[in-house]
Amino acid sequence: MAVKHSRRSGGLSRVSSISVPEFRVYSGEQVRDVLDKDHHAVVAAVEAAYRAHHVGRTVNPDSYFLRFPGRDADRIIALPARYVADGGAAATGIKWISSFPQNIERGIARASAVLILNDESTGYPIACMEAGSISATRTAASAVSGLRLLSRDDRAPKSIAVIGTGVISNQVLTFLDRSDVPIERITLFDANRDYAVRFAARVREWSDVAVDIAPDIGTAIRSGEVVLFATTAGTPHVHDPALFEHCPIVLHLSLRDLSPEIILSAHNVVDDVDHCMKARTSLHLAEMQTGSREFVAHTLPGILCGAPIPERDRPVVFSPFGMGILDIALGDLVHSLIAGATAPVKNFYLGAERF
Repeated sequence: MAVKHSRRSGGLSRVSSISVPEFRVYSGEQVRDVLDKDHHAVVAAVEAAYRAHHVGRTVNPDSYFLRFPGRDADRIIALPARYVADGGAAATGIKWISSFPQNIERGIARASAVLILNDESTGYPIACMEAGSISATRTAASAVSGLRLLSRDDRAPKSIAVIGTGVISNQVLTFLDRSDVPIERITLFDANRDYAVRFAARVREWSDVAVDIAPDIGTAIRSGEVVLFATTAGTPHVHDPALFEHCPIVLHLSLRDLSPEIILSAHNVVDDVDHCMKARTSLHLAEMQTGSREFVAHTLPGILCGAPIPERDRPVVFSPFGMGILDIALGDLVHSLIAGATAPVKNFYLGAERF
């Protein structure tokens, strides 16, 4: 299909003709199959997006939150983003992701999402894909990248405490299993013990690592050289800095678990300082308490580009807000690998010639 565009210059009209891009739709199964095939390629794509961000080759606006009156836990979030890869190719799009925690009680996943990619030349959407797996995968890849970079060779972690036994924790453990992190023991804690029991059974199906369930959150935290938080907490529920006296690496993926006192007692690493200081995250609360951001001295994009890593004389807390550029990077990876093997939606832009 061709679209005619009129452009006026000096009173003369020139007409050019370009093709409307094809539009494709990818199911969750198709997306997951691509992402599961090569975890190293996924981590590489995430790290490339981080490096692009560090050198200014990204556009990553604030996330936009749609909230529901009287339902504080429910939200739908828009994450628009654009990044330019090392070779100069650009990817642009938006992720639209909902979080409805009560879905867990209904027997379905808490989060659901779609991702749209746009053509760089015309702005037309070129692909729509199920993005729940993209969201979980980019979060896990970010966490594993952070853990790998923050771990010193002489203190490689062998134990991990998992707080919150949902999809994100499962994805992180899967990535760890396929990485070079030599985890030998997993300790689980969930406010709903039944969830932890079922999660442990699933992990034992694919892993030989020892899996235990802690009787309380404090026991779990103290057991891990790495502590993973992937909960649905809306406000801090862990308040005692003494729980982290063993100086673990804390993957604070759910962002709102830790009190400002714990944040202020730690070395803090983020993906982007401005993005993390909003929406009443633990870091935002610490900023409001102190009136300063000086407690954040490290970013993962900076470390990827050669900045020093924090010392291990205190807990190291990695709190990634979850940047849209990571979703777009993985969506672009999916699209590049399977577009040629899928048929476009016929006449999706019916009537485009009229405009």
